[in-house]
Amino acid sequence: MSSKNTESSNIPSKDQLAPQAVRTRGAGSARSIANLTKDTSNSKDGINPNLNFTNVTSPENIQEDKKQEDEKSSSLVTVLIAVGANVIIAIAKTVAAFMTGSASMIAESAHSWADAGNGTLLIVAEKKAVKPADNSHPLGYGKESYVWSMIAAFGVFMAGSIVSIYTGITEWNAPETETNYTIGFIILAVAFVLEGFSLVQAYLQSKKHGQAINVSALGYVVNTSNPTLRGVFFEDLAAVIGLVVAAAAMGMHAYTGEPFWDALGSIIVGILLGMVAIFLINRNRDFLVGYKVSEKTHCYILTELLNRPDIDSVSYLHLEWVGPKKIFMVAAVDIAGNQQEQQIAQKFEDIENQFRANPLFQEAILTLSVPNAEILRLPDDQCA
Repeated sequence: MSSKNTESSNIPSKDQLAPQAVRTRGAGSARSIANLTKDTSNSKDGINPNLNFTNVTSPENIQEDKKQEDEKSSSLVTVLIAVGANVIIAIAKTVAAFMTGSASMIAESAHSWADAGNGTLLIVAEKKAVKPADNSHPLGYGKESYVWSMIAAFGVFMAGSIVSIYTGITEWNAPETETNYTIGFIILAVAFVLEGFSLVQAYLQSKKHGQAINVSALGYVVNTSNPTLRGVFFEDLAAVIGLVVAAAAMGMHAYTGEPFWDALGSIIVGILLGMVAIFLINRNRDFLVGYKVSEKTHCYILTELLNRPDIDSVSYLHLEWVGPKKIFMVAAVDIAGNQQEQQIAQKFEDIENQFRANPLFQEAILTLSVPNAEILRLPDDQCA
């Protein structure tokens, strides 16, 4: 989340990162960026406020950069653990479903296969999103992660939901048969342990990052720009709840002899999968269409700009997520003193490069404020 030790010669050129922006600078001149609106988001996106833009080689920044790399690594480990557990569980549940004929067990096997498919697509998302920016994608490929996460939520989770609900409906009036659910209960118990371990792993990762910004683990995972962590967390949470529902449904079937209990469990599991799918689809859609950073992050970055001695004021600040932990910044500023066009251009270049050297920023663009523009001020209640 903070800056890397990056030499200026290694910083991508403006032509590579923003060829569509008109980059004229000077008194009375400004670059035009279309369709950018002022930040009004209130989300808690999980940005550590200890950023340093003035010294990109500071020990604090190098340490923060290592933390960001560790976070990416831990996200991938979390997904791999979840996928491995889900494949083993899915195979075991499928065998038990054939042996018992339980509608709830069929729903749970569909649930686990959906989880395994979701995890596989999340791994694809992780790999696609880290491709560097190029001429055709000047802001990088970070949003690929939201595309693949949405495909996983829509195609895989919805498929599992439909199968589970359909199985429950067709088995609702099924005749009573003599069934031994012992193997089913054993597999559900083993699955609960494995899914619980995966959920604890995702929870601990969320709690660790949430504590750094004083939010709960759930608050962090809901609002983070990392769709991989969010997908695994809610996938595992739904899995654990689904296992409890399936066990209860099978138990009621065995106790009362009424098969509709088993069918009801299958329908509940299907509805649970559908709810998770809808939630994940909506969150990924938010980031795909252009999601703003939180007010605290907005305030902190505005403060960093205003604290620079060569910037008098800021009249416009656009901060948008363009990938996991990647921000696109556009700011209109007024430079201190009466300086020549060449000096202003060089100052803009220096400030932009300092932001670009920070791995949190995919791109940073500065422009001159228009005359008599309204100045942005720091609201105390939002920046505290």
